[in-house]
Amino acid sequence: MTPCTIILPAHDEADYIGPCLDHVLAQDHCGPLDLILVANGCRDDTAARARAHAPAFAARGWRLRVEELAQGGKIGALNHGDGCAGPGVRLYLDADIRMGPRLLSGIMRALDLSQPRYAGGRLVVAPARSAVSRAYARFWQKLPFVAQGVTGAGLFAVNQAGRARWGAFPDVISDDSFARLQFTEAERILVDEPYEWPLAEGFSRLVRVRRRQDAGVAQIARLYPHLPPRQGHVRPGKAELGRLAAADPLGFAAYATVAAAVRLGRNRQEWARGR
Repeated sequence: MTPCTIILPAHDEADYIGPCLDHVLAQDHCGPLDLILVANGCRDDTAARARAHAPAFAARGWRLRVEELAQGGKIGALNHGDGCAGPGVRLYLDADIRMGPRLLSGIMRALDLSQPRYAGGRLVVAPARSAVSRAYARFWQKLPFVAQGVTGAGLFAVNQAGRARWGAFPDVISDDSFARLQFTEAERILVDEPYEWPLAEGFSRLVRVRRRQDAGVAQIARLYPHLPPRQGHVRPGKAELGRLAAADPLGFAAYATVAAAVRLGRNRQEWARGR
């Protein structure tokens, strides 16, 4: 059976790492699995909390390996994890993601091909506390990129032939976009199993994170101009947007207001936590 390695970068994720690993342990996948958690620049007990899950992984015949790096930075953590990984499928996972119990087995079936392929699950925004975040999420989840595509936000996987498409992760803002755009739309597989992804809470955080996302897209276009044409159907046409807005005017108002604030401001940072 094809082995799977999960690479999980984690920076000060003590409050999230336990539920994330519990949801990995709850997967119905029966094959070999290594999880490499790379605690990068942590000032909390993320690594210790992760290591406490090692016996539960061993009980399933799986291995949990915790690597600690003094320096922070997701790209360095991703490349370190890749350097520790063996052959087979690689799944890249953020520490605040909660996987549905059948997602991993679905991804493994989808990637059981000799041709290069990329796969991800059906993104579900975690319940938000902020009213504006709830409205924004409700509308955003109906956009074509999220509703019909494989976003890769917080979770994506590639088979061995797919991972050969690129070498080390470059120093970019949007590592998930860089990986996703190594594949055409026809090579990206949506596994219809959910995973929960947290949205930024409140208007100012939504704007900050959206600016970072837009900056990441612009950076990819500037450094790798051959990649954006592989995006596929990501922007709704005017008629489609009008239908979505009419169906949820409050959601559209939240989405449009955040988008306007992003265009009016400037992004002075390269990283912003999405929650």
